[in-house]
Amino acid sequence: MAALSELLGDLVADVDGLFLFTPSHSHYEQFAETDVPTVVIAPENTVEAETFVELPLQFQNVKDRIRFGVEGAMEQSIVEAGDTIACNVGVFGGDLDSLVRVRVEENMRSGIYDLFANSRADPGVIRDVFEVAIELGKKGQKGEPVGALFIVGDAGKVMNKSRPLSYNPFEKSHVYVGDPIVNVMLKEFSRLDGAFVISDSGKIVSAYRYLEPSAEGVDIPKGLGARHMAGGAITRDTNATAIVLSESDGLVRAFKGGKMILEIDPEAY
Repeated sequence: MAALSELLGDLVADVDGLFLFTPSHSHYEQFAETDVPTVVIAPENTVEAETFVELPLQFQNVKDRIRFGVEGAMEQSIVEAGDTIACNVGVFGGDLDSLVRVRVEENMRSGIYDLFANSRADPGVIRDVFEVAIELGKKGQKGEPVGALFIVGDAGKVMNKSRPLSYNPFEKSHVYVGDPIVNVMLKEFSRLDGAFVISDSGKIVSAYRYLEPSAEGVDIPKGLGARHMAGGAITRDTNATAIVLSESDGLVRAFKGGKMILEIDPEAY
């Protein structure tokens, strides 16, 4: 009768690396001296690992957590397409209780890691706004496709480089993205022209803003319209992140530093 360790040995056979997701000191020390490179993926490098990938969000879905960590490792050139890695993750509690074998594919480089890990705004705020855009892309407004532009972070500079198109319904309010009721309001107001401006901490500063940065030198794909150009341009002139839902093709795109970093079909997300 074969030993269980022999039958499960294929999970770690010929892997190019071992990814430990938020390990304890003792767990990390057990694996740090293995014969394959060990990478720690966690909110902070508390174990002082030599190779570390920041995990700014604690994804509840294990698949999302692994994909995010793998993409972060790809961005840092720790792994590349074609590599096979073993991922040690916790599913049922604080301990790392599960092992997943993953083959790195080029399509794992989606831009999600750059969106969450390298933005001025709180990563949780970026996630909340991104999810509103994704849901709008899936459902639209009353069954009709809708476009929307969300500018997240560096709100003071963004306000200085824009002007109101109409009365700002959030002018004297203290509401934050992520609240289910507030998210419904965002979806309703998305039918009207202009951008939403959201602070680093998630406070909705304004709706109906007309962005006025120069479009010169902004790098966006051909065929995208004024909404994308404005979003890309404002991120070149400020430290904001722009999340844009296209009314024409229904895709969600994100811009930072004047460049597009992400393009996702909401139906496939």
